Amino acid sequence: MNFAVVGVNHNDTPIHIRECVSFTDTQKIESINFLLDNGIQEVVILSTCNRSEIYIYSKNILDKVEIVKNFYEDFFNVSNIKKYLFCKVGQDSIRHVFNVASGLDSIVIGEDQILGQVKDAYDFSRQLGASKKVFNKLFREAITVSKDIKTTTKISQQPLSISYIGIKCLKDKIGTLEGKNALIIGLGKMSRLAMTHLQEENLNKIYITNRSYGKLQGLQNECENLIPIKFEDRYKVMGDVDVVISATASPHTVIKKENMPLLSNKLFMMDIALPRDIDKNLNHMENIEVYDIDDLKKISDENDKKRKELASCAQLIIQDKVEEFNSWLKAIKIDPTIQSLNDKCLDIREDTLDYIYRKLDLDCKEKKIIDKMLTSALKRLIREPILNLKQIKDSGKQEEYIKVVEELFDL
Repeated sequence: MNFAVVGVNHNDTPIHIRECVSFTDTQKIESINFLLDNGIQEVVILSTCNRSEIYIYSKNILDKVEIVKNFYEDFFNVSNIKKYLFCKVGQDSIRHVFNVASGLDSIVIGEDQILGQVKDAYDFSRQLGASKKVFNKLFREAITVSKDIKTTTKISQQPLSISYIGIKCLKDKIGTLEGKNALIIGLGKMSRLAMTHLQEENLNKIYITNRSYGKLQGLQNECENLIPIKFEDRYKVMGDVDVVISATASPHTVIKKENMPLLSNKLFMMDIALPRDIDKNLNHMENIEVYDIDDLKKISDENDKKRKELASCAQLIIQDKVEEFNSWLKAIKIDPTIQSLNDKCLDIREDTLDYIYRKLDLDCKEKKIIDKMLTSALKRLIREPILNLKQIKDSGKQEEYIKVVEELFDL
């Protein structure tokens, strides 16, 4: 089959490699254009804190997979990236799309955030013209299936986002967050989720900062104990907080060791960004402990076993949808033949009408009647062959019949 996915994710690739191949929107545009220019028909790039994956649809798929692998190496200039790249082709890659969109391939099984990220990745490619008929169908089906799974299995009923797990990790390390002070850096989805979950822990003060201070205005109306501060003041409050959670979209570290003050208080820092926000060398400073996304994998959540059971049920739903998609794929194989038959009929209709109109003196009403009757007759002529072609299950037999039809009708 003409599908493949190539990339890295949390399953086999450490964070220091993943952050080297994370795509910005500008890089996505450049990358998609490069891949399209190299003969790949459709492309979607999914880049999150846990994965960097390129989905492709094209003829000669194995050759195109090599193009993508070489692209990763050349574009990011990471010499050893190929040893981390995974590749799935055909049915495995189709199933992977469904699993990813449904949160079944996430660190936290069934988490919700990935669905929005898949939607955004698909929309991005669609707007660039890189997701066309086949990927439009595939990703729309995957998004729909994800919603069906969440409704049917309730797999994501409990809040188990990366932000939630990060706060749970900090809570386990400290013992309790009640009465503590925290600093949140960033104002994206994960930061807002972190803010929500911290509210549930009855903290004393929650400082929040962002590069654009204006975007922080009005947040105090959401939470009484929320204190917006300017981005340049982030180091000034380090001595007043017990917890720091950072989740920005910055390509560089936003908390650096050389700028950190000496602390008398114990400070726990959770970096849930990719590339990482917090200088890993802060771990060598006294009274500071830094954790990142990979540390979250070490946390055993009490709902994990139940979620895996529900994931098994979800796989049955996905299997049905994959089979439906495969049936659709087989059906669209005859689209060019159908189009050619319709074009053939159109040519016959135009030639015939032209001949009749030249030979007979007809008024407007009579011309419309003849046009309608001729068009209807021609449609009846090709209707049965088209229906029979669509009903053939065997792909090999279908291809043989397509060739026969094309030869018989001189298409």
